[in-house]
Amino acid sequence: MNSPDWKKEFQPLLSKYKGKKHPLDYNNPYELMVMVVLSAQDSDRNINKLAPELFKAFPDMKALSMAKTESLIPFVQNVRGHYKKTEWLLEIARNLKDDKNIPTTLADLTELKGIGRKSANVILREMGKPAEGIVVDLHVVRVAPRIGVATGADPKKIEKQLMDTLDKKDWGEAGMAISFLGREICRPSNPKCGDCVMNKVCVYTRTLTVAPAKAASTKKKK
Repeated sequence: MNSPDWKKEFQPLLSKYKGKKHPLDYNNPYELMVMVVLSAQDSDRNINKLAPELFKAFPDMKALSMAKTESLIPFVQNVRGHYKKTEWLLEIARNLKDDKNIPTTLADLTELKGIGRKSANVILREMGKPAEGIVVDLHVVRVAPRIGVATGADPKKIEKQLMDTLDKKDWGEAGMAISFLGREICRPSNPKCGDCVMNKVCVYTRTLTVAPAKAASTKKKK
């Protein structure tokens, strides 16, 4: 089978999830940045649960910049790696000092402690800024190779493959579209392949349809 025209085949997936808000329940860029940093290696659900009290105590970058470690930790102590993340957030806040200084480019965002390419791409997408890369979270690492649009398990290499394969105009939505697909349809076990808009070109789906045929053929020979 010839390689799919991914630029074309991705359009139904992009349309399905275009503009859908990230699962982190933020209200502004400041909250988004803080929650993205906290959510690394943790669940969005956990961060959403603690966010209201955290932002009641530290409602903006200025308030956070004046916080001390011991005053912030009680609000994030149930977050995985909270000591390190507390240091990152305080350093970010002291550098930026005000919400208006939140960076809007990949280079400036990734210069901040605790913000890598994935986090920066999420922030840019949610802020409606031009995409400079593609969001590759744990769902994308699992689903993109399963579909067949990428290979391997290295987030940076998968992002590079996606950027090389898809139109730049689609970069901003592509990563989160794959992520949402992984959360809702393409689950690790028992994926809902029949409900998937990518099932006609998905490598994994083809293995499901080929395997029974092979099994039947083997059985006849016996």
